[in-house]
Amino acid sequence: MNNKTLAGRIGIEGVLMVLAPFPLFFVVSEEGIHYSCYEFLLSIISSIFIFCSALTLLRKPAIGKIFGMGAVILGYISALRFVLANQSVTLVATVFAITAFFAYFDFTPRLIQVPPGNQARLRKRAFWGNIALLPVLILNVMFSRLGYESAILIMTASVFIAFSLYFSWTINYRSVLYIAVSTTSIMVILLMLYLSLNLYIPAVAAMLAIAMILILPREKTMVESNEQWWEVLLNHPARMLLSTFFVLCVCGSILLLLPFSSSGHKIAVVDAVFTSVSAVCVTGLVVLDTPIDFSIFGQSSILLLIQLGGLGIMSIATVALHVMGKRMSLKQERLMTSMIDTPNRDLINSLALILRYTFIVESIGALLLALLFYAYGDNAGYAIYRGVFTAISAFCNAGFALQSNSLVSYQSSPLILHIVALLIILGGIAPAAVLFFPKWVRGKVTPIPARIALIATVIMLLGGMLFILMFEWNGLLEGLSVFDKVNNAWFQSATLRTAGFNSINLEHAASPTYLLMVAFMFIGGSPGGTAGGIKTTTVGILAMTFFSNIINKRSVIIQNRRINHATIYRAVTIVISGIIVWFLGVIMLEVTQRIPAKDLIFEVTSALATVGLTIGATPLLDEIGKIIIIITMFAGRIGPMTLFMLLSEDTSSSGSEYIDENISLT
Repeated sequence: MNNKTLAGRIGIEGVLMVLAPFPLFFVVSEEGIHYSCYEFLLSIISSIFIFCSALTLLRKPAIGKIFGMGAVILGYISALRFVLANQSVTLVATVFAITAFFAYFDFTPRLIQVPPGNQARLRKRAFWGNIALLPVLILNVMFSRLGYESAILIMTASVFIAFSLYFSWTINYRSVLYIAVSTTSIMVILLMLYLSLNLYIPAVAAMLAIAMILILPREKTMVESNEQWWEVLLNHPARMLLSTFFVLCVCGSILLLLPFSSSGHKIAVVDAVFTSVSAVCVTGLVVLDTPIDFSIFGQSSILLLIQLGGLGIMSIATVALHVMGKRMSLKQERLMTSMIDTPNRDLINSLALILRYTFIVESIGALLLALLFYAYGDNAGYAIYRGVFTAISAFCNAGFALQSNSLVSYQSSPLILHIVALLIILGGIAPAAVLFFPKWVRGKVTPIPARIALIATVIMLLGGMLFILMFEWNGLLEGLSVFDKVNNAWFQSATLRTAGFNSINLEHAASPTYLLMVAFMFIGGSPGGTAGGIKTTTVGILAMTFFSNIINKRSVIIQNRRINHATIYRAVTIVISGIIVWFLGVIMLEVTQRIPAKDLIFEVTSALATVGLTIGATPLLDEIGKIIIIITMFAGRIGPMTLFMLLSEDTSSSGSEYIDENISLT
C-alpha cells in the first residue's frame, strides 16, 4: 500500500482488537457448568482469528474477511452449549453472530489521503479501541449482575488491549504527557486487579477510557473522505428504510416507557418495545391490553406511531420539505423514487396524492364510525376518540383496537364491520389502484400494475369469504344468523391478509381455515398500500408465469405487454426471502418456546406479514419469544428482501453476453 494512502474505517482495527478476547467469555467455567477441551480450543482460535482479522482486514481485505467470518463461526460453535443453556442470551448471541458474519461479508474498505507515517493509523486504533471498550464494560456489568463473575477477566483483557493501543500511539507521538497518562492508567488497573477490587474496575476503566478519548489531539492534516458517516445509511434505499423505521421504533419505545403512558402500573421495557414495533410496523400483535394498560397519552402515542409507520415517515418529511420551499438533492430524489417506485418527475405529486388520499379516507371513516359508536351508547367525546383511533388503525392496517376483544362485540353490527372492512381494503391497496377501480369495473384500459392488484384483491376477498363460510358455517360462525354469518365472513376475509382485527374468535378455527389464513396472511396486501406480506402483485406475476409455462409460452403477456424477466426474478426473490425469514422465525421460537408448533407458525406468519391476528400464542411468549416476534415484525415491515439488499452494493452491468445452459428440472 502506498504510504500516502490509508484505507478508510481504520478504526475497525482497534475495535476488533478490543473485542478479540470476547469468545473466551463463553467458555470460562462457572459453577455447575463445565466445558470440553475442544470448546476451549475453538474459542482460543476464534480470538486469534479476530486479532488476525484486525491486522489484515484493511491490508488484505479478502484474507481479513476469511479470518473474521471464521472467527464468528468458530466462536458461535464454541459457545453453543452456553447459548442454548441460557435463554437470556440465546437470541442476542445468535443475532450478533449473524450480523457480524454478514458485516464481514459486506465490508469494503475505502481509500483516503493521509500524511506519510504510521501515526494516523495508531491514533485511530487508539481512539476507536477506547470507544469500543465502553460497551464492553457495560456488558461486563450486566453479566456480572447475572452471576458471571468470570466476565471481569475477559473485560480486563479488553481493557489492557485498549490501553495498550493508546500507549502504542503515545510512544510514536513522543509526548511525555500522553505517555504518563497511558502508563498511569495501566498501572491503576493492575493495582486494582491485584487488590481484587473487581467491582470498581469497570467504572474506573470507563472514566480512564473517556479521558483518553477526550485528550487525544485531532489530526488537522488529515483529509477526510467526502462521504460523511451518516451517508452510509442514507444513500442506500434499504439502509434508509431500515434506519428510519428503527429510529421511529426507538422513539416510540421511549414514549411508551414514560410514566404517564401507562394507566397506573410500570410497563416493562420489552413490552414497550414490542408495542412500539407493532404500532410502527402496523402489525397489531399486542402483549398488553391497549384500552386497559395504556393511558390516553399512551394510546395517542400508539396512534401517532401507527400513522407515521403506515404512511412512512420519509414520505411525510419529503412533502413537508416541499411545502416549506426546500428542494431535495438529485441523489435524495433518486433514493425516494426507488423507495416508492414512482417516476422521478412525479415524486412530489405522488407523495402529495398519498397524503391527501389518506387523510380524506381516514376523516370520512372516523366521522362515520364516531356516529355509529355514539348510536351504540358511547358519549360524544369518547365516540369521536374511538372513531378516529379505529379509522386510522383500520386504514393503516394496524389492527389496534380500543376494545379488549377487538370487534367481537360488534359482530352483529354490519355497518361498523363493513366500514372498517372498507377502510382496510382502501388502505391495503395503493391510492392509484383505488382511483383506477371505476375504469377497471367499466372494462376500460387500466395500468397493468393496478389491474393485477385489483384482480388479485377481488379474487382473494371473495375467495376468502366463501372458504370461511364453507368451513366455519357450523364452527366459528355457529350461533349467528345467516346475514351475520355472511357479514362476518366478508369482514374476516378483508382483515385476514392485512389488518388484524377480528369479529370472531379464531382460536378454534378448523384446519382448512387455519391453512387458508396462513396462506392469505403470507400474501398480504398490494404495493403502495399500508399492508405487509409478499404482496398481491408478486403472487399475480408468479401465477401468470406458471400458466405461461404450462401452455409453453416463452414470455408472460398481459394486455399486449410483456413482463420482463427482471420483474419475474424479483417476484421469485421476494417469495424466497420471505420464506427464509419465516422459517428462521419459526425455528427460533420452536427452540425457545414451549408452545404448540401450529400456534407458533400462525404467530410468525402474522408478524412477518404485519397482520396482527393471533390464535392465543402471543400472551404466552417469554421475553426471548417477544424479542423474536419483534424482529420478525420489523423484518416484515421493511420487507425480507430489503434485509438481503443491505448486503448489496450498487453495481453496473457489464453488458457481457454468456452462452445459455440448459438444466433439467424434471
